[in-house]
Amino acid sequence: MPYMNKVMLIGNVGKDPETRVTPSGRKRVTFSLATSKRYRDNRGETKEETQWHNVVGWGKLPDIIEQLGVKKGTTLYVEGEVQYRAWDDQATGQKRYATDINMSTFQLLTPRQSTTNGTQAHARTNGTPATSTAPMPQADEEDDLPF
Repeated sequence: MPYMNKVMLIGNVGKDPETRVTPSGRKRVTFSLATSKRYRDNRGETKEETQWHNVVGWGKLPDIIEQLGVKKGTTLYVEGEVQYRAWDDQATGQKRYATDINMSTFQLLTPRQSTTNGTQAHARTNGTPATSTAPMPQADEEDDLPF
């Protein structure tokens, strides 16, 4: 039986993305993503709860994130998988844990400064560069008639 580890998030970037190069030469981008949900408590008051997610991207994603000008406040759709890490803190000797979203693809939901007519950018890690997809042109009303 196959198993799946898949996460889909829509949220706002909480800090400007940081790109670093590992000792082996691989680029890695990291940023936090805030997702929120609204609900009513027992008293009927509307509350908002925000979750912060650590997002990590590898391969061409760091370059694409930079090219698209992703920064704090940018709204993104992020797809990836949950990854848990554990290590010993060298300063305290205690075991430390982190949960990351290992991003495989993303979609820019905030319009770019340089784009018009609401284009959206997409990026995947399969080596294809980000593309812009313009919205479908509106059909004339006369063309919509079925007869």
